Amino acid sequence: KFQDKRVMVLLDENTQRWHAMVGLPLKLKPGTHRITAYQAHRITPVEFEVTEKAYKEQRLTITNKRQVNPYKNDLARIGSERRVMDRAFRAWRDQAPPVTRFALPTTGPISSPFGLKRFFNDQPRNPHSGLDIAAPIGTPIYAPARGIVTAVGEYFFNGKTVMLDHGHGLVTMYCHMNDISVAEGDEVKTGDVLGEVGNTGRVTGPHLHWSVSLNDARIDPN
Repeated sequence: KFQDKRVMVLLDENTQRWHAMVGLPLKLKPGTHRITAYQAHRITPVEFEVTEKAYKEQRLTITNKRQVNPYKNDLARIGSERRVMDRAFRAWRDQAPPVTRFALPTTGPISSPFGLKRFFNDQPRNPHSGLDIAAPIGTPIYAPARGIVTAVGEYFFNGKTVMLDHGHGLVTMYCHMNDISVAEGDEVKTGDVLGEVGNTGRVTGPHLHWSVSLNDARIDPN
């Protein structure tokens, strides 16, 4: 476990040693951190060091000011949608073997990398928690690995959205879609069409926002 959340563990067939794959939140402070390993009734703390990383700044102009400062009657909707996404991000599903590699979900240039310090209309917001791939509306979006659809909806900020559970705390999210081709509960394999790139939700142009989460920490898809 890391921060009381289960983490993915992988067995090296050559050495027969276990490796922990731990997602580190963007807001994690540099310094010494600890995971807790459980094996054969033994509890073993394992310490590791996190160093500081500097991310670039991004300033965006959003013409729909409601998408920057939502109205009071928007907040209940935003809170409800946040709870749906949190349940999907925090789910744990055993699957063998764990997924460790992804294909790109769509084609196009990277318009916004992971981790950017973001300002909307000069107002500071949370760092960019995914990867933006610019593409025309209607460009197909493909499943980057096998998984189960755990959430589908049209959200205030994210627009039309799909979430996939790949097992062992690994979850991916696809936002701002134009069209959705899957339903909650569907099992998909690598290359299956999830939908199309769009410009729904809080956007400055058509693109796919692709978010990858490991043990409920948003990590760099690269």
